[in-house]
Amino acid sequence: MNMLKVGDKVPEFSAKDQDGNTINLSDYKGKKLVVFFYPKANTPGCTVEACNLRDNYKALQDAGYELLGVSADSQKKQANFKKKFSFPFPLLADENHTVLETFGVWGPKKFMGREFDGIHRTTFLINGDGMVERVIEKVKTKDHAAQILD
Repeated sequence: MNMLKVGDKVPEFSAKDQDGNTINLSDYKGKKLVVFFYPKANTPGCTVEACNLRDNYKALQDAGYELLGVSADSQKKQANFKKKFSFPFPLLADENHTVLETFGVWGPKKFMGREFDGIHRTTFLINGDGMVERVIEKVKTKDHAAQILD
C-alpha cells in the first residue's frame, strides 16, 4: 500500500458515481476537493461520517471545498446510501479499486484479530492544482467536517 502524501500530485482518475455518471479528477481543476474514503455504505461509522459531512456541507462549500465520497460498493448500494441520507455530494462506486489504489487506501487491515484487505478510512484535501495539501488518517467520524475545516 503506497498512500499519497502531502505534496504529491494526484494522478488523473475517473470512476462512476451512484447514478452512472463518469467523474474525473480533472472535473475539479481549479477547485479545492475533499476526497473521503469509507469502508462500506450504510454501516454505522460510515453513515455517521457521511452525515456529519452532509450536515456541515454549507460550511465546507463556504470554505471552497467540493466533496467526493468513495468506497468499493456497487452503484446501486451507493445510490441507496445517497438517497436514504440525502447526501448533496457524489459517491463513487469504485468496485474495481482504481481510485482506491490511485490514492493508496486499499490494503491489509486488522479487525477483531483477523487480517484482511480493505479500505483504510482516509480523507485527502486536494488543492486546485491537483496536489495533496493534507491527509487525515485518523478520521473522527462524528466530527469529520471540523477536522477538515481545522
